Amino acid sequence: MALPDSVTTCLSQPVHYAICKLGFEQTDAYDINNILSGNGEVCWQAVTEHVCYLESDQSVDYIKSIRSFGPVCESVNLYFKSLTKEQFVIQYASWFHWTNCTEVFLEVFDVLQYTQGTEVALGLMKLTSCLERALGDVYLLKGNDCPFLLRDLLASEQLADVFGQAVMNVLRVFIGSPHGLNLRNVLWHGFASPQEIPAKYCAMLLFLTAGLGQLLQTYLLQTKGVLVHRPYVIFISLEELDLNNEILSIAEELVKVSSFVLKIMLPFWIAALTAFKQNRYADSVILLLPQLEVGLRLLFTTSNKCPNRLLTAESSALYTTFDEMLAKHLDNEEVNQLPVVLEEPAMASDFLWDFLNHQEGPRIRDRLSHGEINLETFPREVANQIVGFAITILCRFSDEDMFSLKEHMVIKPLMNCASCYRSRFHPISRLKKQVLECMKIIHLWPELPTVPEEQVQKIKGLEGNAEADTLILMISEIISPLQHYMPQNCCSSDDPINNVLTERLLVELCDTRVCTLYSPRPVLEVVVVLRRICAQCHQVSQQVIAGAGLRYTQWVNKTLRSRQRHNYRRMLNSIKILSPVLRLILLLITLELVSVHSVCKKNPLDYQQYLKFLKSVLQYTENLVTYTSPEKNKWDETMELTKKTLINLRKINDRKLMLMHLAT
Repeated sequence: MALPDSVTTCLSQPVHYAICKLGFEQTDAYDINNILSGNGEVCWQAVTEHVCYLESDQSVDYIKSIRSFGPVCESVNLYFKSLTKEQFVIQYASWFHWTNCTEVFLEVFDVLQYTQGTEVALGLMKLTSCLERALGDVYLLKGNDCPFLLRDLLASEQLADVFGQAVMNVLRVFIGSPHGLNLRNVLWHGFASPQEIPAKYCAMLLFLTAGLGQLLQTYLLQTKGVLVHRPYVIFISLEELDLNNEILSIAEELVKVSSFVLKIMLPFWIAALTAFKQNRYADSVILLLPQLEVGLRLLFTTSNKCPNRLLTAESSALYTTFDEMLAKHLDNEEVNQLPVVLEEPAMASDFLWDFLNHQEGPRIRDRLSHGEINLETFPREVANQIVGFAITILCRFSDEDMFSLKEHMVIKPLMNCASCYRSRFHPISRLKKQVLECMKIIHLWPELPTVPEEQVQKIKGLEGNAEADTLILMISEIISPLQHYMPQNCCSSDDPINNVLTERLLVELCDTRVCTLYSPRPVLEVVVVLRRICAQCHQVSQQVIAGAGLRYTQWVNKTLRSRQRHNYRRMLNSIKILSPVLRLILLLITLELVSVHSVCKKNPLDYQQYLKFLKSVLQYTENLVTYTSPEKNKWDETMELTKKTLINLRKINDRKLMLMHLAT
């Protein structure tokens, strides 16, 4: 592995030149009054004159533009330093309201007064994140689907219509274009060390954001429009980790000796841990995520023998980000060696996929960098997970003489927790959760208020439902051969419906470890259908609970007409059948999930036949949703449909066409 001390920069030569030198080549002082009116407004015409264009096609000449903007940025930086905080607030605070993050921009002003490298970088990352979100809100004044990438957003006709194309070109010089300074990407992907980002560019973006607020106010007055801010993402169901001060103190020692940390990036690590101890959880994670990326990039480029990719690539080439580092194969189809180097690939890769990539996970880096999270209410639980993971990585890549530290009684539980990590946000993991949640709701059915049987029997013209016994028998016949594929302590042939179709069995089956990393496409396709089936069962269960409760109340209040009373009786009979049927479907889903990787053994024809079977079950549950809805209440049809489905399930089971049969 490359020695972290030997790396002096992660910026390629052209990018380093553009950011660290190009904007300093013109040394003439620039008069701030050229771009600032007496009342503090930005003179945009004077600002846009510094954007240079190529003679060939009139596209932006980024090199000349950066050089031209250099003295302007320095002048803006000096101007802000000449203001007191009170003066700045009075003159500019109102121009940041359009971002919905006024406090963040006021904090950036404070940072400029001291210009510590880590704080400037942090300020820029927060500024660009909030600015991107606000620009997306403006885009939605004129368009529908906001572009995900900042470069596409800045190049959109919608923003050019509001602010003017020349103004958007100014922004593209600083952020969003890989041909310009590209400050946002260079920082968020961990390429820039603290000393490599000039504070004057942070000052200029602060200035430009205020100027955009001025332009937007004029636009909204002219169009009588209203800027609506999209709601922030809210994280739910995240577990807490106990990271005490003792662990954090050990982490501060680890960052100094771990080969995972580049020496030039050490200040970022220290700043991240300090922010965490100060309860600034968003700041801590914003500082830490790029460092995890650059550390993993060091491992990735070393293990895959492509050291050149540690640096920022040019605009014409791919640079290495989390997405590629977490992939199974490299772009040349060779196997990615990073998981091997990580020693416990499932732990590290599953965690990173969970928190960064899975669509139903926090997608923490994307959401932070695109401004989708409220920084002031950033949850400690997320920061705990990221910091905890970082500490385990630091431990793993510490020298052997650090062994005693790794075995420290405070650190060891954290390492054990990491080694046992299971994905929570992979579709397989989410299906397990869905199954158990659905089973909990079905178990509420026996507690539903029901009319005493003797009262129901008084309804003229209704006899006992003989077909119910037949359906119950069919369910038992389907369950019986399935017991071979279940934990033996959960099986009972005496009363299979009540002793097998239980929550305890599903909990035990769902605890079975199913590989989630690099799931093949057929596996994911099957899981998608299983999840849809489970979702329909969940909805049926909720509708049954709501419908039964309503009908009982109406019965007690004697507000049911004769036909409705008959229908209520049918509902009560049907519920007795639907409960074991839905529990059977949940059991089948879980057994198939435990064996889901066996689908790869099927030939294409058998695979399509299997999918067809699953979709027939899905169709049944979708029809159940319709028939059991308050609008339909079709209980006779529900039973007829259930009978056909049970016959089909019995046939498939007898022919041993399911995945559980392949797995044994």
